[in-house]
Amino acid sequence: MNAGSMKKRWELTSQQKLMIFILSMSLYGISNMITELIPELKIGPIELKVEYFIFIPLLFAILFNPLYAALGACVGEIIFGELLLGQFGGLGELEKFIEFSLAIFIAGMLVTNPSNRRQLAIAAYVAIGIDQLLGTIVDIGKVYFGIEEFEAVPGLPESILAIEGFAFLNAMVISGTLFALLPTLYLVPRLYGKVEPLLGMKPRDGRASTSIGDFVTPRLLIVGILLFAVAGAAEFMAESDINFIDWESDFIAGMGDGAIWISMGVAAVIFITTLLWALNKKSNKRKGEAA
Repeated sequence: MNAGSMKKRWELTSQQKLMIFILSMSLYGISNMITELIPELKIGPIELKVEYFIFIPLLFAILFNPLYAALGACVGEIIFGELLLGQFGGLGELEKFIEFSLAIFIAGMLVTNPSNRRQLAIAAYVAIGIDQLLGTIVDIGKVYFGIEEFEAVPGLPESILAIEGFAFLNAMVISGTLFALLPTLYLVPRLYGKVEPLLGMKPRDGRASTSIGDFVTPRLLIVGILLFAVAGAAEFMAESDINFIDWESDFIAGMGDGAIWISMGVAAVIFITTLLWALNKKSNKRKGEAA
């Protein structure tokens, strides 16, 4: 099979890209609402908190399309985790959007064989590692540039580097293992080759680069650095009270957990509707081919 036929075979249609975007957006939105309902547990300076179920957009990135899975998850967090809860952080949200989308996109592209557990393990830790590391760098920069005051944590050295470093390691060990590595290793091999035909797609073989060296290009590094610079600048401006679209609704915030359940319900309806549409479309296609 030549390169031209391979490219044609694995190319997604616009409808399929939109479907991946919406499914990732809605399912990750549901997971965000679940994390809002899970209480935090503190043991001395160690904070056990479910920050996000990062394996959900990672599954979509590995099995389907890294770009649309990453963008969908980020939009889902803004819609279901912010707007429908009566809040929006304005420029501050741009930092999270860029960092999280970069993390999911890069991790998804690193997997060239979804059956390879070594690649899956690397992708899981790369996803949460990039997101946490970029956020850590921005947080350290805010303190060093005097944009944010240093807040000491009891039980840890009074150093922003020590505190942020400990938080990074804590997230990598706990969230990285429990909510990235283990679900990814368990779900991807079981879903790969089975879920794609249900949605009218072929498995993602050959869509990514054949090696990390082919993927990590100077262009990608330059684009990544520029996007991170934009993310950092946006967060610095937001913390400096230079925020253009900051919004909060007292009415929705006053609903408490009710707003969370409403947001979760809307996300669930969108997810189920999109899934039924995809299954119906595949069924109609089969009937047309049989006729």
